[in-house]
Amino acid sequence: MARLIALLRAVNVGGRKLPMAQLRALCGELGWAEVETYIQSGNLVFTAAGKADAIEARLETAIKDRFGLDVPVIVRTAAQWSACAAANPFPKAAADEPNRLQLLVSKRPPEKDSADKLMERAQSGETVKAAGGALWFHFPEGVGTSKLTPAIIDKAAGSPSTSRNWRTVLKLQEMAEK
Repeated sequence: MARLIALLRAVNVGGRKLPMAQLRALCGELGWAEVETYIQSGNLVFTAAGKADAIEARLETAIKDRFGLDVPVIVRTAAQWSACAAANPFPKAAADEPNRLQLLVSKRPPEKDSADKLMERAQSGETVKAAGGALWFHFPEGVGTSKLTPAIIDKAAGSPSTSRNWRTVLKLQEMAEK
């Protein structure tokens, strides 16, 4: 049994409603323990046995069967999450503007040139770096104005991905380590 973090992509936005209480209940039905959610945007922390890719597939199928939503799920162990957070290449942004710093994780490791490809499209001082098996984005003007869309990011990364701001990264790490 391991402590795991699951990130659901694009839930509770754009009409894709997935109540977190119902998601927690579903995870309990799957046999997972100590299930917690953080805010209403698809952040799960739980304890389960199995490999990350099998857990991802199981949760994706269960969500589709129960709620009719096709939602990509990305799972990391608590140790993987902590190592990724420790690799943050933007310590100043993390301290000064944590809501403008995003960690992006993808189902498979990002393509080696993904940060370079995304930097070619970056605007308004945006910076993209690869570190810790993930991509990191600093959006000095905010993520809402960026032209780096999820489709562009997924294409560069080479697989479905999702991001969380630095505050959420730290909160999920805290939840996973308790």
